[in-house]
Amino acid sequence: MFVKKEEIGNKIKKKPWPTKAAMEQVYEMKLWGGDNSDYYSGEGSHHPEILNPYIAILTSFLSSFKEPLSVCDLGCGDFNVGKQLVRHTKKYTGIDIVPGLIARNRKKFEEGNLEFQCLDIAMDDLPSGDCAIVRQVLQHLSNAEVHGVAGKLSKYKYVVITEHLPEGDFVPNKDIISGQGIRLKKQSGLNLLAPPFNLKVKEEKQLLSHVSNDGKGAIVTTLYSMF
Repeated sequence: MFVKKEEIGNKIKKKPWPTKAAMEQVYEMKLWGGDNSDYYSGEGSHHPEILNPYIAILTSFLSSFKEPLSVCDLGCGDFNVGKQLVRHTKKYTGIDIVPGLIARNRKKFEEGNLEFQCLDIAMDDLPSGDCAIVRQVLQHLSNAEVHGVAGKLSKYKYVVITEHLPEGDFVPNKDIISGQGIRLKKQSGLNLLAPPFNLKVKEEKQLLSHVSNDGKGAIVTTLYSMF
């Protein structure tokens, strides 16, 4: 987590920096792959074995409502995933912290019920909606920033979270520095229901689990019904 210090008298006050600089670097240096011509959000957003089952299960969920839901995609990335879900929603708001990425998405994807906003989901107020989608985003954030996001999720009726988790038993929620890496390198993964987050939910339902071909854990998608 990026931190700046301001002296106040003899005390030093720490203020959290947003992850904007780190995420901009990830895309500029192609740390998640891709060519030099465009933004690329990594294999998890493009590999058919990962992507197709996810799109199918989210389409089924979103289509199960008589009245379409308004969806906020918290960390929409290059929108290779979200573009396939928009038509199943009343309104779709794609949110990301990288200004250049949001500008690119606004030019590339245009639908009557679609908008993009450049926000830091840990620090900024989030748009209203029925459902929040947080797909392989929190795994890149420090615990302090995860706290910032988790505290706002109760404004939605449903929250769909996807995380890359170790296989078998593991100690959840080990802290990391926000950026390219995830907790998997510490044999850990996020569980918002466990300390220190202790998110309160009405119901939890696992929608999907994709075991990685390289044996490095599983990408798990969970639906939470909120109070």
